[in-house]
Amino acid sequence: MLSRTADHLFWMSRYTERAENTARMLDVNYQTSLLPQSDAVARVGWQGLLSISELLSSYQAAHGEIQARNVLDFMVKDESNPSSILSCLSAARENARAVRGTLTTEVWETQNQTWIEVRRMIKSGEFERDPVQFFEWVKFRSHLSRGVTVGTMLMDEALYFMRMGTFLERADNTARLVDVKFHAVQSDFYGTASEKDQEYDFYHWSAILRSVSGFEVYRKVYRDVIKPERVAELLILRPDMPRSLHASLNEVVNNLALVANEQSAETHRRAGKLCAELKYGRIDEIMATGLHAYLTQFLDRVNDLGMHISRDFLVPSAA
Repeated sequence: MLSRTADHLFWMSRYTERAENTARMLDVNYQTSLLPQSDAVARVGWQGLLSISELLSSYQAAHGEIQARNVLDFMVKDESNPSSILSCLSAARENARAVRGTLTTEVWETQNQTWIEVRRMIKSGEFERDPVQFFEWVKFRSHLSRGVTVGTMLMDEALYFMRMGTFLERADNTARLVDVKFHAVQSDFYGTASEKDQEYDFYHWSAILRSVSGFEVYRKVYRDVIKPERVAELLILRPDMPRSLHASLNEVVNNLALVANEQSAETHRRAGKLCAELKYGRIDEIMATGLHAYLTQFLDRVNDLGMHISRDFLVPSAA
């Protein structure tokens, strides 16, 4: 496959997944901001979301003081922000258009219709009237895109590059989401917080689990009250949780093996090593050494992995 074609397919999927995950992060932050809390606490939540997305300085340059409505606008419909939902869906559509002949009609029409519809919804004010419903729509369109891709595309290199992009982006975004949440909660992990704090935290942990479609999964796996360390274990180490870091890296490694070439052995080794550490890791050891430090290092390694994939298979970046 031509490297330019592989590049467009890889990034089409990454941008679609990024739009979904941005919607998930905004959804959990928006819903937790509706809980009884001071303005200062709510502002810390929005600032944390911008910081972990590496967009705090860009936001402050455009809007100054952190306010919920401005953050939502910046992350949803600001075309000057390359990570906004509108920008991501536009970039996904442009990448799809560039390789229109490689895609099935259903995959192209799904991407194109999503782009047309999101512009209409934002222009008509549907996002402002019901942000939660808008975020659910973004998630649904991403689900639809993945389903149509798997259901209609030939199982060849085109599909493998698309899935590699999806799961590399998912690993990155799940790590950021977990980091945002654990950074934001001030109560002690192990139950020394007051009863009021524990009740308050329950709604926060429920919100983050629902944001990754993991609330029912948590109940099924643990059959217990929601505990922070178990939420972390579910979203980091469980191979059977679809949005976990472990499950995402499994997919990246499997698809890397399917497109392997003469120069990709080192990239496959790095991906395999990271996946093995997730497979044999223990949540108590991760918590003991520091979750934030662990996730920061994980994000650095995922970024490095993405650069190696680009070097080995995709359009080389300018030196």
